[in-house]
Order: sequence, then C-alpha cells, then structure tokens
Amino acid sequence: MRPRIVIVGAGFAGYRTARTLARAARGRADITLLNPTDYFLYLPLLPQVAAGILEPRRVTVSLSGTLREVRPVLGEAEHVDLDARTVHYTNPEGDKGTLGYDRLVLAAGSVNKLLPIPGVAEHAHGFRGLPEALYLRDHLTRQVELASSGANAAERTARCTFVVVGAGYTGTEVAAQGQLFTDALIRAHPLRRGMRPRWLLLDVASRVLPELDERLSRTADRVLRERGVEVRMGTSVKEATRDGVLLTDGEFVDTRTLAWCVGVRPDPLAESLGLPMERGRLLVEPTLQVPGRPEVFACGDAAAVPDLERPGEYTPMTAQHAWRQGKVAGQNVAASLGEGGGRAGLRPYRHKDMGFVVDLGGVQAAANPLGVHLSGPAAGAVARGYHLAAMPGNRVRVAADWLLDAVLPRQDVQLGLVRSWSVPLDTASPELARVPGDHKREPTASGPGAATEEDVNAADAADGTYDKNAYGKNANDRNEGNDVKDVNDVNKATGGSGEKHPSPEDDSQSITSPTPEVGRHSGGESGSRVGQSSPEEGSQSIDSPTPEVGRHSSGPATVRKDGTAGDEPAPNPAERGDARDAKGDQ
Repeated sequence: MRPRIVIVGAGFAGYRTARTLARAARGRADITLLNPTDYFLYLPLLPQVAAGILEPRRVTVSLSGTLREVRPVLGEAEHVDLDARTVHYTNPEGDKGTLGYDRLVLAAGSVNKLLPIPGVAEHAHGFRGLPEALYLRDHLTRQVELASSGANAAERTARCTFVVVGAGYTGTEVAAQGQLFTDALIRAHPLRRGMRPRWLLLDVASRVLPELDERLSRTADRVLRERGVEVRMGTSVKEATRDGVLLTDGEFVDTRTLAWCVGVRPDPLAESLGLPMERGRLLVEPTLQVPGRPEVFACGDAAAVPDLERPGEYTPMTAQHAWRQGKVAGQNVAASLGEGGGRAGLRPYRHKDMGFVVDLGGVQAAANPLGVHLSGPAAGAVARGYHLAAMPGNRVRVAADWLLDAVLPRQDVQLGLVRSWSVPLDTASPELARVPGDHKREPTASGPGAATEEDVNAADAADGTYDKNAYGKNANDRNEGNDVKDVNDVNKATGGSGEKHPSPEDDSQSITSPTPEVGRHSGGESGSRVGQSSPEEGSQSIDSPTPEVGRHSSGPATVRKDGTAGDEPAPNPAERGDARDAKGDQ
C-alpha cells in the first residue's frame, strides 16, 4: 500500500505542505488535505475585500484546481487519535468521518484571540476569515446609509464612528483601508457631503506596528493621522456595550462598530491532543516533528517552532513563517518516507527575514525590502508586487481588480448575506459563517496560554486559548444591535401563518415574498411550508415573505424594557413546536 499522509488545515502552512509533498511524492503516496473550505485564503489581502477593492473570490485559491495530486476532504477535525493514527472529522452536513494516516501534518492555523473584557465577545467582530470581511464591508456600507437617512444627530454620529482595537498588521490595514472606504461612500452621494466619519485605532502598545522596525511604524502612524484616523496608543477597551465602548482612559465612545484585531490564538485542536504545549502551541523539534511522535509533524500557527536564529525563542505566528515552514514540513515528511535520504535527510527550519510590507490603501504603504526603507507610492508598488508574487493563483484577476479600482468608483451596496450573529468572535471556525444547527467545534474552555487579566495590559500579549465562561453567554445570544430591522413584523403584516420553520436549514428565499430582493432570517414567522430544503441551501427558504434578505437564526423579535428591538438566540429544532420530532431534519 502507498503511504497515507493526512494534512489538517489548508492555510499558509498546510497548503504549502500539500504542494511540496505532491511534487516530492510524484504519485507514490496518498495525500489527503482536510479543511473546512475548498480553498486556500490569502489573508494579507483580506482588508481589501472589506474595503470593496477586491472581490471575495480573488483572495481564494481552489484546492482541487491547484493541487491535482492531493485529495481534498471538506470537514473540520474534531479529534485525533494518536495511538490509532486516525483523524476524526465532521463534514459541512454534520456527517462523521475518519481518516487513517502513516504521517500526519497538523497545520490547523489560528483563530481570533479574546481577552476577558466585558461585552467584547457579544459586540465585537474579528477579522480572520472571508465571512468576517464580507460582514464588515456590508456593515460599514449599512452604517453610512443609515446615518445619511437618520433624523437624530447623535445616532448619525455614532453610526459614523468606527473603532478598531489592535494596531498590528491586521488592525492597521483595516483602519487604513476602512477609512478610505467610508470616505468614498460619502463622496459618492451629494446628500452625504456633510457627514464626517470618525475612525479610532487603539492599542495598549506604545506605537503602531510594535513588532516591526520603528521607521515602518512612524510611516504608518503619519499616514493614518494625516487621513484623520485617531491613533491612540496606550489605550484599549475597558467595556463594550450595544451603544458604544468605554475606553481605559475613561472616555465613552458612541459607536455601532467594534473591530477586534488584537491578535490570534492557536486553533483549539492543538490543545486537545494532550501533548506538550507552549502558550497554546504544540512544541515541536526544529525538524517540525512532535517529540515522541516521529510520524506527526506540526507547522504554522499551531506549532511552537524553535527559532534557531534566536536561541531560546520560538518563531512568531506570521504568514511568512507559516509559508516557509510548510515547505520544510513537506520536504521532511517526504524524507521520512524515504523520498530524499530517509530520516537522515530531515532538515531543521531556519529563516532569514527579507523585509516587511504594510499596505495602507491608495498609493500609500510602508516597506523595507532587504532592509531598504520605503514609503509612499514606491512602497505601495513594492507591497502589491510582493503580494502578486506570493499568491499561488489569481494574480491576473487581482491585478485587474486593482486597475479597475484605480479608474472606477467602488460599488456602494451591501448584500446582507453575512449577518452579525453568524460571525461571532468566539468561534473556532472563523473561515465559516455560523448557520442554524451547525456542527462546528467550540473553542476550548481553558488550558496553557489561556488569556488572563495580565494580557489586557501587555503590549505583546502572548497568543493562547481562553476561558469561554469568562464572557457570560454564548455568541448566539448576541443581539444584532442596529444592523437590520427584524423582518418578523413584515411576516405578520403580509399574512404569514405564524408557523415557525420546521427546519433550521430552511433559510432565506421564499416564492411567496413581496420583497424578493432581500434575504430572510430564520426564526421569523412564516407561511406554510411548501418543500423541504437541504442543509447546503444555507439561508434560503421557499416560504419567506422577504427572500431578498438572508434569513437569520436569531429568532422572533422581542422588545426590551427600553423599547428597542432585540433578537432571540437561534431556535433549537427540538423546541420549534413542529409536528416532527427533534430529529426530523434528517
């Protein structure tokens, strides 16, 4: 039998491992790539998706289209039995599966890092996956549109105030691109000319981009301030509420937008293995093998790889390291199977920084290729050239979108396909939008590297897992705030029968809808059910009065004591009052 190789995760490390192995094995091994999605996501360009510069598919690379010798399997790893050498997973439809292996590569990546700050889990959104980027783009557009039609000056100001927490790579680029995006939305409409978007970038560190060279930091700081972004170092969020955020300096900022970009923590799968850890990451040897388990390799954000250039330290959780480690992991797995010298052919992971680039939107950027400091259009050209060279696909399409963005105005529309509740901050699967009745893994409750109060005040807080109980309630209990009016009232007004949907998979399209251009939320009341939908239909329902809006699982509308509308948690199929029993959606 040919050796079986299973790779868990198709991020920078997992994708590069699979590509390297496919070339080294040349058909002499069965290579399986387990991943929740059928694409590799090029994360550095995600802020441009949120800003409407790039279309979502431009930053994705098809696994089956680019890894012809690799078998992709859609699913999320639930458990790894190291003794039996099996990986147990759940596919998108909730079915269980098992993969046996002779070599295992753990490259599960990372998820949003949480800190024990009241209200953050309920009211903030991260920026680790495509659903979160799509949500942010729609949310920014919606807030500007609602502000332009609002009669209350205080509400208009709150809707046009945007808070980003975390001044690292992600937070800095989100604030830079987002500020240009909201300005473009206002310039595009003459009746919005008097509106003033306000952007705040917060961090407990002493400067922007604290992990980079000070000259890059100064360039980014100067560009942001010149555009009007309020850069507040040494300041963070003390508490988040539905109506705004309380800052650590005592100021309360009225806002409907809180983007959480404080860092990442390893995927909870790493901790579940019961192996030696270093702040939530698997300890590995320089060859990327797990000590005592020579058949198991780990790389990327899930692995604590010794930094041979800095003895006693571990390589940081960055895309550059993950991409390079993936190549070494692929070569070493092949060598361990006899492709290139056997075990004697294993080589340690070493790296040498070649420089960094930070895209600040427009023609502005900061870069230091080979130690040469650049800013302005020259740095912008280097940054975009680097991304085109680093992407494993879609280069022509990305370049075409950049060209179109330079000569055409951006489309100021919000599709409403990804809603607030479906991209919770405390998810172990940021690459997938949450749907009713899903089977996603929940974050681990505690363990090495769990976030503590000390992390709140640390400029370079170590990445780790967190205690879910610290946040009081599940993310499904979050309210939508002012994102969208509940469509349940529309249901009642148009003669819906009042029956609740019998299946959580029946979501947003309805043949009986008077407003087919808007999608619908599950949990709203509806007319009689015409046909049964399947889980892969997402948020489409044939009996919706508002098919133009994706249905949400937030439940029937409620009225709080203060008179504002709220949302209930996603209804459980077993509690819907259906004629069928709890397992009737099979």
